[in-house]
Amino acid sequence: MTTLETREPADAPSGTATASTDLRPRVTLVQTWHQTMGFAARAFKKMRRNPEQFSDVSVQPIMFTAMFAYIFGGAISGDVAGYLPIMVPGILAMTCLTACMATGVQLREDMDSGVFDRFKSLPVARVAPLAGPMVADLVRYGIAATLTFAVGILMGYQPGGGVAGVLGAIALVVITGWSLSWAFTFVGTIARSAQSVQGISMMILFPLTFLSNAFVPVDTLPGWLAAFVKINPISHVVSAVRDLANEGTVTAEVGWALIGCVLVIAVFAPLSVRSYQRER
Repeated sequence: MTTLETREPADAPSGTATASTDLRPRVTLVQTWHQTMGFAARAFKKMRRNPEQFSDVSVQPIMFTAMFAYIFGGAISGDVAGYLPIMVPGILAMTCLTACMATGVQLREDMDSGVFDRFKSLPVARVAPLAGPMVADLVRYGIAATLTFAVGILMGYQPGGGVAGVLGAIALVVITGWSLSWAFTFVGTIARSAQSVQGISMMILFPLTFLSNAFVPVDTLPGWLAAFVKINPISHVVSAVRDLANEGTVTAEVGWALIGCVLVIAVFAPLSVRSYQRER
């Protein structure tokens, strides 16, 4: 009697195996969860071995918060203290988008290295190799949001929403980052190189961030630009963070931001998985 031999690739998360048959077993939701956590554990190990992956979420919040406050604070609000309640949520949104961009770049680098070709042969859910690293990235989003608030408070920012409002704002930013990372993951699966992923992502990043209400009041903009800013999804996220952190209230903007997150996941998660499966 012959037995079915299995072997586990060196780069695969623990608990997964490659079978010598082409038949893929049906994966349950519970198995999908455990497999996703296995790939998340692999991503955590990579982060520990490559601490430079935290540079964008550790250095950028500190640098941008101080730079924007001292350069634009007097011109827009009269002083730095008056500008911080407007600017800190904007820095959160910009840092979130930058961290999401790194998700797509790192995915493309992994795919170019050939390790994802091994993952495709594993009897695991198709979404697990993509969702696992994104779960690990939740830590990066949390670090970025916490540092931004910490620097703002050291500079004189006083969140009117208290601890609960700040924690709610951080949670919203983390959720937004995770949902937007699906869009950049899709870019990572269709681009030809990590450099092209970065270039495409920057073209998405700058309009969404700077053509929003992140750093200036909407009523100071020309009418045609203000119309775009009002429908920009980042504007809803920034407004929701301001309502939570500055006033401690859950407004309609919070609901719109969460609806936008759900729509982004619903569109780009299936597209990312399909594009990943077609990648050769």
